[in-house]
Amino acid sequence: MKRELRSNFAIGSLRWATRRTMWRALGITDEEMARPKIAIVNSSSNLAVCFSHLDEIAKKMREAIHAAGGLAFEVRTVAPSDFITVVGGHGGYIQSARDLIVNDIEVQVEGAYFDGMICLASCDKTVPGQIMAAGRLNIPTLILACGYQPAGKYRGQHIDIEDIFVQAGHHATGKITLEELTEMTEVAIQGPGVCPGMGTANSTHIMTEALGLALPGSTPVLANSRKMWDTVRKAGERIVQMVWDDVKPRDILTPEAFANATMLMLSGSCSINTVKHLQAIAAEAECDVDVYALFEKYADKIPLLTGVRPNGEHTIEEFEAAGGAQGMLKQLERFLFKDAKTVTGQTLGEILKDVKVADEEIIRPVDRALAYRPSIVLVKGTLAPDYGIIKLAVTDDRPMKFIGNAIIYHSMQEGIEGLKKGEIKPGMVAVLRGLGPKGTPGMGQASGFIFALDGAGLTGKVAVVTDGLLSGLVNKTLLVGEISPEAEYGVLGLVENGDLITIDVENRVVNLDVSDDVLAERNTRRQSFLKKERGWLSIYQRCVSPLNKGAVLLE
Repeated sequence: MKRELRSNFAIGSLRWATRRTMWRALGITDEEMARPKIAIVNSSSNLAVCFSHLDEIAKKMREAIHAAGGLAFEVRTVAPSDFITVVGGHGGYIQSARDLIVNDIEVQVEGAYFDGMICLASCDKTVPGQIMAAGRLNIPTLILACGYQPAGKYRGQHIDIEDIFVQAGHHATGKITLEELTEMTEVAIQGPGVCPGMGTANSTHIMTEALGLALPGSTPVLANSRKMWDTVRKAGERIVQMVWDDVKPRDILTPEAFANATMLMLSGSCSINTVKHLQAIAAEAECDVDVYALFEKYADKIPLLTGVRPNGEHTIEEFEAAGGAQGMLKQLERFLFKDAKTVTGQTLGEILKDVKVADEEIIRPVDRALAYRPSIVLVKGTLAPDYGIIKLAVTDDRPMKFIGNAIIYHSMQEGIEGLKKGEIKPGMVAVLRGLGPKGTPGMGQASGFIFALDGAGLTGKVAVVTDGLLSGLVNKTLLVGEISPEAEYGVLGLVENGDLITIDVENRVVNLDVSDDVLAERNTRRQSFLKKERGWLSIYQRCVSPLNKGAVLLE
């Protein structure tokens, strides 16, 4: 006997009558109204290629759900793209949109009292936002990764959006011409999908599979490939059965699942943005787990098993062919919590039982790892009493210890202008501050400054500390990102030009070499870094929690 659908349970005669009237006018039959009602969460937009193929996926998903005995309704959310939505609001609309997505989904999915939802996962902030909503609403949910974009060729060499990011920084410092940069933009992207590297998008896609919320073997995937379309059909079938089986996100989002996801992020040298996103998901799912502590715990235990651009020489296409997230999890099997549940109804261990890695040069076994030092390093110290994060690549010749005098800037563009003027010299530590969740508000971008340093030939010669937002494609120079507490409340806001800063990767330390007495005096004349905004950014500024709490919106 099938259980009662929540969308039909105790709905009341008034709501039943009005809803039936609305739906009949849409051509929905009474037989269809008795089915499980599934929301297809779609962030479709023609602002960016990340989302440009989602409407067709939603259409096919609707057909798959209908064929499986469900009734699908497509609902839309905000669609932030890091390369497009970054221009306004000092860049603050990017990170803050993650939490707007959560609330978009709550209003539409919980308001209509759907039985389940399937989320079309695409660009950087849509994926964590969708999983956060799943944790909050706790109705049967499946996440479908909608794929990465095909890359192009420039003068016979591989080129993708990461290269454009890097080369734009080089142009800012005069290393390449505008004509060369323009030529690159013509060919770098050859179709829809997210950035084709181990940036935040693909990192969160494979993170979703490690958490147990995506179908096994579905990440990463080339957008519009046969594999992607096959997964669309399977996902449509599975979400309907998940409703009948009452498989809910909080059954899956356990401390063990977060540990598994942490291990995968470390083994793939994934985006540092996944740390705060995982913490935010835990907060929304009301799972009592400290993700930052997990990254500390497993840093020296989990080896680096693959090197996908920008962290190594391999492409995301090669990584997918070698086995993708499932292949990585297989190689990590001895470390994982294999009893963790998944959307399939199976445990992770059951799924991995017969998995084989297609290419062990791309996805290495543990006993032949690429590296045995951590690729995501959490540091603390007088400059970052809570945390800062350092990202390392497969082969890394950047200095593991750096001591230099601070030179301070309060935006990415201000830093680039200082670079052009010759203010930043080898041996200095560039401080980009006032860019945190409250300061900007919403986190201001710092990535372009890193690539401008590279264009100026200062990679490895200048260190950077910032409370700003970094693209998952950033992996250059000695950089401490996501300094917490941010400048508005933390020691970062008390730094003055010329102060000595020490970054020690091996000892996990980032210190400001200024006495407590001097800091106490400076605190009496502390300046505010809050950028005043109206509307959504003002709401976000008032409600956002600190980075180490996931930067979620507080009640």
